[in-house]
Amino acid sequence: MNLFDELSWRGMVSNATDGLADVLAKERVTAYIGFDPTSSSLHVGSLLTVMGLARLQQFGHSPVAIVGGGTGMIGDPSGKSQERVLLLPEQIAVNVSGIRAQLERFLDFGAKSNPARIVNNADWLGTIDLLSFLRDVGKHFTVNYMLEKESVNRRLETEEGISYTEFSYLVLQAYDFLQLFDRYGCTLQMGGSDQWGNITAGTELIRKLRAKKAHGLVWPLMTTASGTKFGKTEAGAIWLDPKRTLPFRFYQFWLNTDDRDVIAYVKSFTFLDRDAVAALEAAHRLAPERREAQRVLAGEVTTAVHGAEQTVRAAHASSVLFGEDITTLAVEDVLAVFDDVPSRAIARADFEGAGIGIVELVKRIELAPSSSEARRLVQSGGIYVNNARVADPAARVAVSQAIGGELFIVRKGQKQNFLVRLT
Repeated sequence: MNLFDELSWRGMVSNATDGLADVLAKERVTAYIGFDPTSSSLHVGSLLTVMGLARLQQFGHSPVAIVGGGTGMIGDPSGKSQERVLLLPEQIAVNVSGIRAQLERFLDFGAKSNPARIVNNADWLGTIDLLSFLRDVGKHFTVNYMLEKESVNRRLETEEGISYTEFSYLVLQAYDFLQLFDRYGCTLQMGGSDQWGNITAGTELIRKLRAKKAHGLVWPLMTTASGTKFGKTEAGAIWLDPKRTLPFRFYQFWLNTDDRDVIAYVKSFTFLDRDAVAALEAAHRLAPERREAQRVLAGEVTTAVHGAEQTVRAAHASSVLFGEDITTLAVEDVLAVFDDVPSRAIARADFEGAGIGIVELVKRIELAPSSSEARRLVQSGGIYVNNARVADPAARVAVSQAIGGELFIVRKGQKQNFLVRLT
């Protein structure tokens, strides 16, 4: 297969310029995708774009990642209902550095025949003067043409409208394509379907100024079967930065994929080949309750983003979450699992020696309103310490039982967890 065929069977072709399929079947091209440096980390919504560049390089083409240090100071109106806060150059520089580190996990910058490149469009946008830009570039875009673009048109229908700053974004991105065409022989731009208007503006500019054919390819914007935006959760965005989204939470995000979405996500977000995906799809169809496809998806993506060691830890934490082996987890993994439960710090001295009585502990952390109710809970088998049932009201909890010498998870019933930290 060629790249176009590969992207097609993976469901990653929403639109493409005429003739692109033939070009990708016969030629090696240089192609680029832009990344918006509004944060020092990408999130899972950007992962499809990263995979697009990685697949491009797999098929022998040369990938260029633009980190928009220039356009990031303007803000892309595509898919946005209101204007974003403009970033200072210093913050953009920090964000560009963070994004580069994440791209390096997927792209080979040392390949002999088709090395990946990262470029910053501030290199050319930061030096151009307004009058020259308007004369040499702006005159090739009519206002009528720009108003036809979906990203602009949608904003015009809102009460806030669109500023001249964001209105100019389309021209700036088109100029990026022209610069990459001149500097690196780049003839293809890829991205999400909301970028189609910006991409075709670039192909038009290259046609007018260089009398050459350039191409564009976009994939569908990812959504869930329930109709929500992919990557958005009640806890917020799922980041690729492990400091923002711990690897366990990252793994759990993929593990919790809806049965209706999982095969499409396997195609889009993993490097598994067609035969492997077909086998996984057949297994999922026969026994969806086993969630084999979800486990494979979670493992593949977490390994690609965070490495095999973090995947093993996340999978282990997931497997023992409701078992009695929670003491085998590392402290940071326990904190990741229980980061949203109530917690309290209690002096380590209270747990030294013989330790603290279980009834007193249950009352102190307010899982019961009184000592008598705490005793009743224990005797009825409703209290667990580190996932092990404690049914003897005379039992004591000592430092030696603490996870990593630092933590206890006390649970009432099957769902009400409480984290005790030793200080």
